[in-house]
Amino acid sequence: MHRAEALDHNRRAWDFRARIRAPYVDTASESDFQDPLRTACPRGWLGPDVRGMKILCLAAGGGRHGPLLAAAQADVTVLDLSPEMLALDRQVSARRNLSLRVFEGSMDDLSCFENGSFDAVFQPVSSCYLPKLDRLFAEVARVLKAGGLYLSQHKQPSCLQAGSAWDERAGGYVVKTHSVAGMPLPAEGPEALHREAGTSEFLHRLQDILGGICRAGMVIEAAVEPRRGHPDFPKGSFEHRSSYLPPFLALKARRVLNSALSPHGSDSTELGKVND
Repeated sequence: MHRAEALDHNRRAWDFRARIRAPYVDTASESDFQDPLRTACPRGWLGPDVRGMKILCLAAGGGRHGPLLAAAQADVTVLDLSPEMLALDRQVSARRNLSLRVFEGSMDDLSCFENGSFDAVFQPVSSCYLPKLDRLFAEVARVLKAGGLYLSQHKQPSCLQAGSAWDERAGGYVVKTHSVAGMPLPAEGPEALHREAGTSEFLHRLQDILGGICRAGMVIEAAVEPRRGHPDFPKGSFEHRSSYLPPFLALKARRVLNSALSPHGSDSTELGKVND
């Protein structure tokens, strides 16, 4: 599947998921705003105070991360492929009288932003929706200021390679997919809670994620496998499977090198400002 085809498919898929409030469309709740910075960044990687910090929430529509960081008084911009996911950011922000900007576009085309525009780029799980990652990491490095932070979370390749169901004969979860960079993953049903039904996802090896970030001129300072599993849950459940196969990898990286990267051709469109 080519990039343009994947983008179009995933735009429509996430528009639909936003409309039906599918799993992982998780708008911030009232309790989340009691300590918005800790909710958005529980590891404290953004530091104790983000007031005035220019943060790009990348591929992060859905009414959660952007509004929470705006509530912590950061200067927030949200970019997402899905207009319906961005509409949730508008709704949550308007309800709480928060100011943020929203842009519609692909995470690997940030040509609507100038070099060194942001102090931090904050990206929840989303790199799996791109066939290739080099362009993504190059664009992140370009829009970051020197010393700026890139906080990202990715799906573990081993998690995506294994099947969803517990295999009694094998006594575990069986690997079903080859480790091929950018390989389109087979469709999964709605019971596969480590996947998003209806989307097109691609397998990326650790060398493509970790190495790609480093090749773009960033240094990885921390890596965490967020705890999501428990072996006492029923076999085949998200919690049980996650105790065998950690689903995510959270990374803290910092841009330390000057970059000669130039913007790519844009297919992004500014949708307008929310209460700004």
